[in-house]
Amino acid sequence: MASARRGHGQSAQKVKRVALPPRNEASLQIKLKKTEKKTNYKYMSIPQMPNRPKNTFLYLIIAALLITSAIMIFGNSSTPSKEITLNTFVEEVKSGLIKSINISGTKINLDIVDGTKQYTYKEDGTNVYQMLLQAGVENDVISKLAINVEDSGKSDFWSNLLIGIIPFLLIVGFFFFMMRSAQSSNNQALSFGKSRAKLYDKEKQKTTFEDVAGVAEAKEELVEVVDFLKNPQKYRVMGAKIPKGVMLIGAPGTGKTLLARAVAGEADVPFFNISGSEFVEMFVGVGASRVRDLFNKAKRNAPCIVFIDEIDAVGRHRGAGMGGGHDEREQTLNQILTEMDGFETGTNVIVIAATNRPDILDPALLRPGRFDRRVVVDMPDLKAREDILKVHSRNKPLAKIVDLKKIAKGTPGFTGADLENLMNEAAILAAKTNKKHISNYEIEKSVEKVVMGPERKSKVLNKKEKEITSYHEVGHAVVGHLLPGCDPVHKISLISRGMALGVTWFLPEEDKHLVAKSKFEDELCSLLGGYTSEEVFFGEMTTGASNDLQRATKLAYNMVTKYGMSELGPIIFGDQNDEIFIGKDFGHIKNYSEQSAARIDELVKKIIDKAYKHTKELIIKHKTIIEKIAKDLIEKETMSAEEFNHYFKGTETHKEQSK
Repeated sequence: MASARRGHGQSAQKVKRVALPPRNEASLQIKLKKTEKKTNYKYMSIPQMPNRPKNTFLYLIIAALLITSAIMIFGNSSTPSKEITLNTFVEEVKSGLIKSINISGTKINLDIVDGTKQYTYKEDGTNVYQMLLQAGVENDVISKLAINVEDSGKSDFWSNLLIGIIPFLLIVGFFFFMMRSAQSSNNQALSFGKSRAKLYDKEKQKTTFEDVAGVAEAKEELVEVVDFLKNPQKYRVMGAKIPKGVMLIGAPGTGKTLLARAVAGEADVPFFNISGSEFVEMFVGVGASRVRDLFNKAKRNAPCIVFIDEIDAVGRHRGAGMGGGHDEREQTLNQILTEMDGFETGTNVIVIAATNRPDILDPALLRPGRFDRRVVVDMPDLKAREDILKVHSRNKPLAKIVDLKKIAKGTPGFTGADLENLMNEAAILAAKTNKKHISNYEIEKSVEKVVMGPERKSKVLNKKEKEITSYHEVGHAVVGHLLPGCDPVHKISLISRGMALGVTWFLPEEDKHLVAKSKFEDELCSLLGGYTSEEVFFGEMTTGASNDLQRATKLAYNMVTKYGMSELGPIIFGDQNDEIFIGKDFGHIKNYSEQSAARIDELVKKIIDKAYKHTKELIIKHKTIIEKIAKDLIEKETMSAEEFNHYFKGTETHKEQSK
């Protein structure tokens, strides 16, 4: 699940310019000289520089008008000026405080002796000279003032003209800009209906089927698709048609997207990839428009492959929403159905889709003719995990003593993404401690980190809490060790990890695909081991067992309602197909009566009571050995499987039969 990067070296070439006869294209032609001895000419075209936009001059004129109008309107407001009354103006003239008077229309601008500026207003048609004489100002004082009268008619005309025309110019410019934007296909604001699918770049990142391990059957199905694209003639001779669609189904992290990248790297055809969520927008009709645009691009580049990741975002069952309305998502799905298998045939476009929720997909999407193949990408088994670890350790310096088969055996339930993360965490830990090789210690620590979470050494328990946690975890371990249906104990730790104060790790010896009723009953006893141990040794229970009780209750309910492992017989209670859009809690449909619900609760309690009684008997019977292990665990804080099993050597304690 690692991608192999391949680079291409480039050799230096000498360039020689030569004159060429004129050609029809408006471009410059040059010849490349490859060697000195042998001349081999190769033509290449260098396009001309794009012309400057034709409307640049118009933009400059608009900008100049805006700047000029701003200067004319606000230019005189650069120096602060104070407004005064006419009476104050007369008093200042009498006191000799005014240096000069500038009259513009009805406005009187005053320059004061101290350098400040003031202004006031007179009535229209009033003569300032006559006004001052009537106010009692002497003629000698008035004659000393520098009075300037400006012709404001012209300036007022241009100012008023600019103030009136500027809003009109702005509106015209805005509509002109919007019209040009509508004509431009590169405008993001008006290109909602364009597909956002990306064309796979083989040179930048190339993944092949050699980088995919652990999914042999799924890889074989996709190899056939790639072979059909490379050699279509041998299939057409036999009358075979190319599959229209391949649906990759599997849990998160199993390698569905990696398989699609491998197909892109192997097939010598264009490969478009897009996520299902990229079709849906807040605008009605955008999703269907993007689907049309995507398939139009694909048809122009046929034969090609289109990969839709997380198709459940648009492929959910139609008519299941609140009120059953026709929403935007359904319109997008209808367009996908039409494009994949409509009236148009022979397009040579293969659609590969990936999802981890096949149960909610629309049946029309999964029928033959649209998605002809359903490829299940399952959880890796022991051999598959070993192969995946080999892929992810190719570029990592592993120590010679590292056994990948042993690591694969100790990681049941890990997906390909988990194993990749495991090897990456081990490499980070080795580099952090300045080691040259990755040893078993780094890998073991990484497994614990991935499974149980990172250590929280800062969360220190007090003496009493540490003692209770020790007896709690040893109770889990001893009960699990004594019952045949439980997996072997791998490790016990009092170091906090994640949300847990302590951890007891059970590790299965082999992969199991079927689980018997007796194993469930033994696991219930193991889950109740910590709760019962606290009760026996301390006389009371703590909140530390809440998660164990939750898991035990859920397991007991599943035994009664899903697996038919109760007195009610082989009956499934509760509709497993929850309503898609309402939610699991609200949409869960009860297909049984209240009497049956009461009977289910009664049987669940009976199963848990039986497990609790059996667990308490085991705890009391082996009270001495539990106490001894718990005291040692308080001192060590961590106990391995070898150290734990040492307490049972030479004793008469063996695996007991499940009750």
